[in-house]
Amino acid sequence: MSFVDHAIIWHVYPLGFTAAPVRPSGPGERELTHRLPALVNWLDHAVGLGFNVIQLGPVFESTSHGYDTLDFLRIDPRLGDDGDFDELIDAATDRGIGILLDGVFNHVGSEHPLVRQALDEGPEGEYAGMFRISFDGDDATVGTFEGHEGLVEFNHEDPRVADLVVEVMLHWLRRGIAGWRLDAVYAVPAEFWRSVLPRVREEFPDCYIYGEMIHGDYADYVRRSGVDSITAYELWKATWSSLRDENFFELEWCLRRHDELLDTFTPYTFVGNHDVTRIATKVGPEKAAVAAAVLFTVGGVPAVYYGDESGIEGEKYERVGGDDEIRPAFPATPDELGEEGAWLRGVHHDLIALRRNHPWLVRARVETGELSNTTYSYDCVGEGGERLRVSLVLEPSPAVRITRDGEEIYGHGE
Repeated sequence: MSFVDHAIIWHVYPLGFTAAPVRPSGPGERELTHRLPALVNWLDHAVGLGFNVIQLGPVFESTSHGYDTLDFLRIDPRLGDDGDFDELIDAATDRGIGILLDGVFNHVGSEHPLVRQALDEGPEGEYAGMFRISFDGDDATVGTFEGHEGLVEFNHEDPRVADLVVEVMLHWLRRGIAGWRLDAVYAVPAEFWRSVLPRVREEFPDCYIYGEMIHGDYADYVRRSGVDSITAYELWKATWSSLRDENFFELEWCLRRHDELLDTFTPYTFVGNHDVTRIATKVGPEKAAVAAAVLFTVGGVPAVYYGDESGIEGEKYERVGGDDEIRPAFPATPDELGEEGAWLRGVHHDLIALRRNHPWLVRARVETGELSNTTYSYDCVGEGGERLRVSLVLEPSPAVRITRDGEEIYGHGE
């Protein structure tokens, strides 16, 4: 059985979760602070809901939000140190939880030591070729990721970049992680990973490696790069949009495309993450429960962004601090959650249990039954002929019913 056959992922953004200063205003906010162990307090909560994998957002030393890396081999002191990381790995392993890390290998922070050295030494310097820097006399033009001045892109044609990425990936796999999320993989040539992943998998053949890709030909990138999976942004959009607009025809159309992807790979599926407006804000808590039903019944490796299981709301804005609402701090322990959102946590618990009792759903295809703007029923069909019927209703109020051989095995709403 492979990793994807049983993985149910809880996605956490550690800097936000632990209330670390995301935009440090001075040296005092960069001092070593042991915040990472706070996650240990939440492991039993995650297991109790049914999660067996925790995906961590950036944990390496960075300038601000984690995606502007300064040192790939050092835990950000705002989160802690190697001892704190080891404690988390050990506690997770004891509970049967795998840990995924966020690999930001398209770019680094503009203050990364190698970038500073490359700029200081000029075009003949040792590290100039590792980054997309153009020199014209005393002037240098730095290639930035999507126009963000603080993010300097690697030159992925330089073999030293591949060597660096291999070193980093192996370092943390040897420290006990189960795999990697590859940030902004759509900006990295697929062929680059052909020079990296075989070297990683020579030592860790079972590690799970998936890439963040918003638009493009997902299946083609998987074939050319060798990654295990790609983020199913297309399904994410169709899920919330069909619920918000009460137009299940959009979801049905997308699920037919989703089935085609399953011929090549098992997509990483989600209804929320650290970069998008919260699902409960998009569609409301009741429809968020319907979104969860879709997430846990269609084919894919399902992931839940921390707080979505409780209906936490938050808007994404395109401005400085625009991610703050969607990357909030959590209480010290789950006991402080209170009863707010408990019903939706119950929905997630029961849907995860259903998913784990029917592991064949990971590669299930969808056959459409009844379809209208506000009513959608589909059969999930396994490779061995297994079958569940999922019925979604939006009027007069959102409801979900899942049956097996005509007998209801899950229900929520009227």
